[in-house]
Order: sequence, then structure tokens, then C-alpha cells
Amino acid sequence: MSDQQAELLQAIDRHAELAIAVSGGVDSMTLAYLAHRFAKARVRMVHAVSPAVPPLATARVKAHAARHGWQLKVVGAGEFDDPAYRANPANRCYFCKTNLYARIRGLTSGTIASGANLDDLADYRPGLTAAAEHGVVHPFVEAGIAKAGIRRLAARHGLDDLAELPAQPCLASRIETGIAIDAEDLAFVDRVERDLADLLPAGTTIRCRITHEGALIELGALDPAGEPAARALAHATELAKAAGRQLLGLRPYRQGSAFLR
Repeated sequence: MSDQQAELLQAIDRHAELAIAVSGGVDSMTLAYLAHRFAKARVRMVHAVSPAVPPLATARVKAHAARHGWQLKVVGAGEFDDPAYRANPANRCYFCKTNLYARIRGLTSGTIASGANLDDLADYRPGLTAAAEHGVVHPFVEAGIAKAGIRRLAARHGLDDLAELPAQPCLASRIETGIAIDAEDLAFVDRVERDLADLLPAGTTIRCRITHEGALIELGALDPAGEPAARALAHATELAKAAGRQLLGLRPYRQGSAFLR
């Protein structure tokens, strides 16, 4: 057992009962796997669904739960009932996580855990404020583990579908700050990104952004003048046209470009 894994399990086993918020990304999924398999704590997983959660993420959570025998509860996230969330302010994530942790607290008296890691502490993360207000713990942070370490742990345990999984924040992160969160926009974003993922090299970062000027595509590590990018742009343009939308074009991927402060 690696030193990092040992420290992680110590952080988990400080709690008799743990409810892990599992989003479907590499962080929370790896935490869930290791806690279920190795921890002494009683562990259950909670996955929240909403229009902002990619269906592929939900399918991934359910597949791993069935494969590994997790105790899994799927709940409605509830954030769409919150007008503060739908207004999409700069701290939208605070309202999202506030609703999420309130839902989980209604299911358990145990400690709630997230997959937040050391890298998250260096970014603007309003959701961490909501976590602190709800007593949520972050075992990866306690163990001093960053994203790269999580990927190594996933690979070490044969979780190949997770180890190389691209970062996939919630679909609402594609909507520029100040544009009200709308389920139809989120469905359009998900459809475009899923289709383009089938056209482009595996691992390509793809974002369909909804901006105040209109929709556009961001691609990472891909020559914008090359044939794959041109094929992606043509297909995305057709999808936008079919949805009655105008696509502004294509630009290089920039993390958090939809976030305006």
C-alpha cells in the first residue's frame, strides 16, 4: 500500500460512517472505490442527478456501483428549485453545493465527504464554502493528495476508465456568468460535446460554451486549422442549426472561460 493511500484511509477512518458525494468524475469515484474496498468506516455513496449532470456521469456511477457492490443512493440534486442558483451568479457553485449537501444530510446522520483535492484549494471554489457550512470533509485534502496522485491511485487499482478520464465539471459551468441556467441549454451543450467526442481524438478537451454573444466551441491541444477541428466545427454548426441556434465558431480551450467576475 502506498503512503498516500495509507494516509487517505486514515483520513476516511476518522469517521464511523461516511456518505460520499459521487459526481462521476475521477476524484469522487476513486475515493468511493478505495473507501468501499479498504476503509473500516461504514460507507455509502450518494449521486445527485439534475439537468446539469451529464447522463454519461450518472451511467458511470451506476456501472461502478454494480461492479463493485457499492451501497448507492441516487437523488435529485434540487438546485433547479433554487432561484439563486438558476440566476447563475459568480458564486453559482455555492448554491449548487448548498442544495446538494442539504439533500445528502437528509439521508444520513453520518459525515459527508467530497472528492475535493489539493489542486482545488488553489482555485476559486464557492462550493467549498458550502461544504464548510455543512461539515463536509475532504479526505484527499487531509491526505495531501492532488489530482495527479488521484489518477495514479486509480491506475494502480486498475480503474483505467477513471485514471485517464478528462476533467468534466457540471454542464452549468459552460454557461457564461449572468445567463440564467436553462435545462434546454444544458441538454444542447451535452449533445454537442458527446457528438464531438466521437469525432475527435480520445482525450481531447471539448467545451460547448453558451456566452452572451452566442454558442461556441472550445478545443484543447488541437490545431484549429487542422482537419479534425474543421470536421468538429462543421458538425457542431449542423447541430446548432437543427436546434435553432447560431454557432459563433471555434477557439482554443481556456479553463473557466465562462466564468465572469
